Amino acid sequence: MNIIQTPHHALAVYTLGDPDAEKLALVLPGRLDTKDYPHMRSHVDFLAHRGFFALSFDPPGTWESPGGIELYTMTNYLAAINELIVYFGNKPTLLLGHSRGGTMAMLVGTRNPLVTHFIAMMSNTGGSKKGEGRQENEVEVSYRDTPPNDTEHQKRFDLPMSYFKDAAQYNVRDALATCTKPKLFLFGTKDTIVKPEKVHAAYATSAAPKELRELDAEHNYRRSPEAIAQANEYIGEFLDTYGF
Repeated sequence: MNIIQTPHHALAVYTLGDPDAEKLALVLPGRLDTKDYPHMRSHVDFLAHRGFFALSFDPPGTWESPGGIELYTMTNYLAAINELIVYFGNKPTLLLGHSRGGTMAMLVGTRNPLVTHFIAMMSNTGGSKKGEGRQENEVEVSYRDTPPNDTEHQKRFDLPMSYFKDAAQYNVRDALATCTKPKLFLFGTKDTIVKPEKVHAAYATSAAPKELRELDAEHNYRRSPEAIAQANEYIGEFLDTYGF
């Protein structure tokens, strides 16, 4: 396990590529997801082979990143992204995220001048809503497959309800309308968690340059090697078009 210590967070990372590369790519997991899922690792590998120093990480308080689940907030996730950009030398940066990670990519991408391009895959523009799992004793109980995609041995997360209070302050919709950085939106044709119309609305709101692509996949496209490969193809075409 590789741990990076930023000013405020200890983060478990998966990296590939030359740390001295001129450009950085951060691949951001969805809510309570891990850097070790197949889509996260595949996107890191793909971007490293395109000349980026690429990495994914477990957000604060989850999986292999030290600390309790109370560290897992959108505020801390955002801070971790910005601190990693500084840690690796303030290079031109690509942010790519799935689901909640895509929301993070949009939030940081519209605010941080070092981010030159961003990609949101099956992502909402606002904070998380309650209701994924059962609620008990001021927590929401959620389960995630253990990597790579083991549905029989799942990890339980008792997410404090304070997570949702923190998340409610974030919405990137207005910022997208004035952000002129290249941006790519992907939606899943079979996605019932972040429905296609939500991604279409984010795309419609956004200022150009922008692209919209579809994956013939469910929200958890990490379980489909074909969908992961298609996503990488779209990512490559986007980077070719916008010179990164």
